[in-house]
Amino acid sequence: MASSRLESLALPANMDPRQAAYHALMIHRQGLPNDDALARMLATQANGGGSLPIGLGLPFDEFTTLLARHFPDAPPLTMPPRLLPQWDSRLVEELDELIKLLQLYQAGQDESESWMSVIVATGCMANDHLWQDLGLWSRRDLSELMIRNFPALAAKNDRDMKWKKFLYKQLCIQEGVYLCRAPSCAVCCDYARCFGPEE
Repeated sequence: MASSRLESLALPANMDPRQAAYHALMIHRQGLPNDDALARMLATQANGGGSLPIGLGLPFDEFTTLLARHFPDAPPLTMPPRLLPQWDSRLVEELDELIKLLQLYQAGQDESESWMSVIVATGCMANDHLWQDLGLWSRRDLSELMIRNFPALAAKNDRDMKWKKFLYKQLCIQEGVYLCRAPSCAVCCDYARCFGPEE
């Protein structure tokens, strides 16, 4: 089980548990792209948050490699039990397409971008804002992750569309399918559902 690498961490009594878990990971970070984002996701998950399955949606061996690469000497972190997610079967059918979309736009700067393709696509299967489902701490965290890992794709989101909607819109564009019936975003009565704050 993936949680075997993250088994127990003594948290300072005066520190928020999520912050303490994040700090414990970050003092052992390797200074690689995505150290911070991964530490936030793992700290959130260790405290019962986010919607990703144990292992962040990665196969066990890849998750173990990720931990060893980014936080090699970090103390084990307790992961509370998680039920297998009950995702909408229609969304699951698109998981591989989302992964391929993200992989197509990887920055090519670090191997963790491949893991992020899977992690972000897996987060899209859940129901909250993508940054919340991933276990990030703000929408800004997600925007920075997207710019760092998938810069050319992130640049296409020049109207600040909500990330999950944006990714599915990109899939539709790839397939030549346009589901929105509004002639433009500016006149759409559902504008706030696609754009605007997610906090």
